[in-house]
Amino acid sequence: MPEVSPRLIPELLVSDIAASVRFYVDVLGFTILYERPEECFAHLDREGARIMLEQPVGRTFLVGPLQHPYGLGMNLQIQATAIDALYASVQAAGALIVLPMEEKWYRRDETQLGNRQFVVQDPDGYLLRFFENLGTRPA
Repeated sequence: MPEVSPRLIPELLVSDIAASVRFYVDVLGFTILYERPEECFAHLDREGARIMLEQPVGRTFLVGPLQHPYGLGMNLQIQATAIDALYASVQAAGALIVLPMEEKWYRRDETQLGNRQFVVQDPDGYLLRFFENLGTRPA
């Protein structure tokens, strides 16, 4: 049976592919699905959440100059298990924590959806909001 690929896989442009891959793998617990070193490209996975990283060399899709922080105005929400261990890894690495661990409930119609979550900034300024599902409750 062929592998079913997610319908959306963000591709993040990075300034240093080696540093970004180290951060995503060593600190955030992603695994490398495959790489194309000659294109400064890596495709990563963490529990089914996928991200592609690419250092712009050669052909790129840019609509303007790339300036730090990259991904301005965007954050990626990523569901995770063992979020306390992940948070401890992020803290131990000295990564920039934009939002400390919190429990947050979001209303959806007559229900609230619970998240235990935190936001970390990657080396290029992308915001990553990791969350663990707390279930639902009445609004």
